[in-house]
Amino acid sequence: MKHAARKTTRTGRHFRVADVLASSPRGSHAAHAVRGMRAMRADGTEQTLGLDPALAAKLEEVAPLTRRAIRESARAARRKSRFMASGSMVALAGAAAAALSLSNMNATTSLASSETGTTTVQTTKSATGSSVSRSQERTSLGSSASDSTTSSGNWSLGASNSELDVAQMSQTTVSNPAVAVLYEADKSILPSGFDPNHDSGDSGNQYSFSQCTWWAYVRRHQLGLPVGSHLGDGAQWAASAKKLGYWVDSTPRHVGDVIVFQRGQFGSSVVYGHVAIVEQINADGSIVTSECGASLNGKTVSRTFSADQASQLQFIHY
Repeated sequence: MKHAARKTTRTGRHFRVADVLASSPRGSHAAHAVRGMRAMRADGTEQTLGLDPALAAKLEEVAPLTRRAIRESARAARRKSRFMASGSMVALAGAAAAALSLSNMNATTSLASSETGTTTVQTTKSATGSSVSRSQERTSLGSSASDSTTSSGNWSLGASNSELDVAQMSQTTVSNPAVAVLYEADKSILPSGFDPNHDSGDSGNQYSFSQCTWWAYVRRHQLGLPVGSHLGDGAQWAASAKKLGYWVDSTPRHVGDVIVFQRGQFGSSVVYGHVAIVEQINADGSIVTSECGASLNGKTVSRTFSADQASQLQFIHY
């Protein structure tokens, strides 16, 4: 039974081989439509009806079978076009870079080229008008005995620099500003290993009001000097201060030094001893004191001791 072929009107469209060879009821170039037009040869291979085998293979290669294939073919063509354009730009940039590199190399070669090792420069005129030529061969520095220079020699610090006081080349940071001034002035006579930042033992005035120890604590604070809060009775202060690291000896050195009297010494208490403060050191070695006592109700008195008397006492410095 034969079926009438559907009439297809293709008004306004171009004739395409694919439309003739692979038309389908749906109007698409389906692969099954093409396969339907194939027949078997005597040798068992397929062939497209009515076409030369080589032509049929070529048509199948260049003519997409479906609309999707057509779209993918178009996208592939666009990608290929962009790739070719990018490759052209890269090749152009590479050529430009190679040309620039070659130009620089030629310039460097022309500057460095010299067969004899001489430098030839065009003759110029000096400020005086005479011609100056730089085309002569240049000799190395120091090639002649008259023009040669040497770097040999010796040096020394000299007499003034060889007698540097190493002790003055380092500074010890002293935490107490008042002590720092005295420390710098006494550097040459300080006891070996003395630490100006020793523990002061200060926790506030723990001494009874108007006692000699109370006044010694108050006056040292007025002068910015360290003082311990638990040094004991007056006669014990020298030994207690030395244990904390204070500098203690039998020479008055500064205003503010604590004077330590032993028990009964120069009228001091035979039970407790006594302490006072150096307020002045005279040129003859005598000293002037400020001191207080329980009977003075916080008021101070002053006495003067000769240099000989002072040498019999003990002094706490800082």
